[in-house]
Amino acid sequence: MTSTVVYNGGLRTTCTHLQSGSDFETDAPVDNNGKGERFSPTDLLATSLGACMITVMGIKARSAGFDLDGIKIEVLKIMKADPRRVGGISLAFHIPDHLAGLDEKTRTILRNTGETCPVIKSLHPDLEISIDWGAWS
Repeated sequence: MTSTVVYNGGLRTTCTHLQSGSDFETDAPVDNNGKGERFSPTDLLATSLGACMITVMGIKARSAGFDLDGIKIEVLKIMKADPRRVGGISLAFHIPDHLAGLDEKTRTILRNTGETCPVIKSLHPDLEISIDWGAWS
């Protein structure tokens, strides 16, 4: 088993990672009867894409002898209605100066690694994904 999810009432859950014991709460978003005081389940879906991409890119960088410290990804979740669902995810990479000058081959390897991460391969093909690689474009 990977995790547990417990409904706490008030449209909130507590999610616990069983191996580590770490946990976090979710909340329904304001536009769907919640308070929006925590990540919503759909926020987690969008955010997990960014986290997965940067994690596998970090693994690739580590194997090449460097680290990706300081890279930041801004994640925008785009909701659609009828049926209510995540219709798009927009990711904007912010590359720190010390990584902006990586050679083209290395940047291409890292971009390809991110764009083939397990989460992106698990998402429905109708989901519109936009990636702005910033300094690596």
